[in-house]
Amino acid sequence: MQVPASYPRKYLNNLQKAVLDFNGLSILEVSHRSQDFIDVMEEARENIKKALNVPAGYTVLYLQGGASLGFLITAINMMRGTKKAAYLNTGAWSKAAIKEAKNAGLAVTEVASSADKNFNYIPKGFAVGNDFDYFHSTSNNTIFGTQLHQFPKVSVPHVCDMSSDFLSRPVNVADFDLIYAGAQKNLGPAGAAVYIVKEEILGKSSYANIPSYLNLKIHHEKESMFNTPPVFSVYVSMLNLRHLMKNGGVEAMQKRNQAKADLLYGEIDSNPLFEGTTVKEDRSLMNATFVLKDNALEKEFNDMWKAAGIDGLKGHRDVGGYRASMYNALEIGSVQVLVDVMKELAKKRG
Repeated sequence: MQVPASYPRKYLNNLQKAVLDFNGLSILEVSHRSQDFIDVMEEARENIKKALNVPAGYTVLYLQGGASLGFLITAINMMRGTKKAAYLNTGAWSKAAIKEAKNAGLAVTEVASSADKNFNYIPKGFAVGNDFDYFHSTSNNTIFGTQLHQFPKVSVPHVCDMSSDFLSRPVNVADFDLIYAGAQKNLGPAGAAVYIVKEEILGKSSYANIPSYLNLKIHHEKESMFNTPPVFSVYVSMLNLRHLMKNGGVEAMQKRNQAKADLLYGEIDSNPLFEGTTVKEDRSLMNATFVLKDNALEKEFNDMWKAAGIDGLKGHRDVGGYRASMYNALEIGSVQVLVDVMKELAKKRG
């Protein structure tokens, strides 16, 4: 149940070899301008395109800074004449994105929010006018355990932060003008963020004097090599993408992730000692949040799951309770361990 994520052991073994000897040098020593690393970058970019069936007219970029920098980069690059943006507020990361958009000088409208119920659901049935420069959504909410299972149809460019469910399921990239995602959940280690950008939106920002590093047009023209890229993170991402493609791609990952979620949510719903914290139809396949109905059992349950070798199960302070993160690499057997602990507690105390 680790956070931010676990990784397949097979490619960690390959990584271990590369740390010692990538091309005569360690991957930690190699020049980012060497042809060997340029080949790594190109494979990492091309495999994103293959994995998600990215259509022609889109570029894939690997940048530093994670999604937190992406909040600002996307706002600056998508700013147009109206300097107005529409945001769907579904939790902490949406709120952070809204803050950065305002810092960039945009007038932000929250077209819908689930703050009224502590973000335990995804708003639906809202309208987004056509007078906005863009609409922004967050596909999965790690803290509150909700996920957009259907993306809203809008008449303005759609920007989406997919950091915590990137590569966990197929998406129709053509529905979006810009997708960005921190690497550290399903792609690779922290240090990189991926941007999938419709090329026709590049270079059209109304933001005055964009700093070079924040300008996606420059990164596109330099093929993600404008500055020293996050070499290690890109290399590990490349290995993970190879592993993904050899094991059925995102379609297979979606089936695995659904099976893991079904197993855990099934126990949460049937076990008399537990209850979920989110609306069922909006439950995340990546982050299952739940609580004990009787807090007096908390110490006993904590001792049991820790003794079973489970790590990182405590919920975020804004929600409390427990959060099981089930990213791509987590095996269903690990979920079964947690389910068995929950069953054992119910047998003793239910």
